[in-house]
Amino acid sequence: MRVVLDTNVLLSGLAYPQSLPGRIVAAWQHGSLEVVLSHCILNELARVLPKLTHRHGLNAQEMADLVDILAFQADLVEPDSSMEARLTDPMDQPVLNTWRAAQADYLLTGDKALLALGNEYPIITPAQFWQSHG
Repeated sequence: MRVVLDTNVLLSGLAYPQSLPGRIVAAWQHGSLEVVLSHCILNELARVLPKLTHRHGLNAQEMADLVDILAFQADLVEPDSSMEARLTDPMDQPVLNTWRAAQADYLLTGDKALLALGNEYPIITPAQFWQSHG
């Protein structure tokens, strides 16, 4: 199974290992799932990871190392440049384009703007994914 993890899922999975996103990240770490990311997703993760320092306790160098490790473990793709007119948040475009470039089975997200496109794309929540494939 090949999936793209949106930043919110990746961040939740790292900060809260017992959560559903945490179980999905663990499945990836154990080789049960192939995760596809892009530099756009990793850059956003690097930008928001410091906001949860109280949760994960990592210093700046450890956070940078974590992002590097995730880049090494994931299949990295370059998002295409197509535009989805119905996407209400332009910041979500690179995430959708990562899924397109990856040709992944699913895009896992908690983002309402992306989930609103779930009737046309395989965009689902971590809970929906876990219920079907966990």
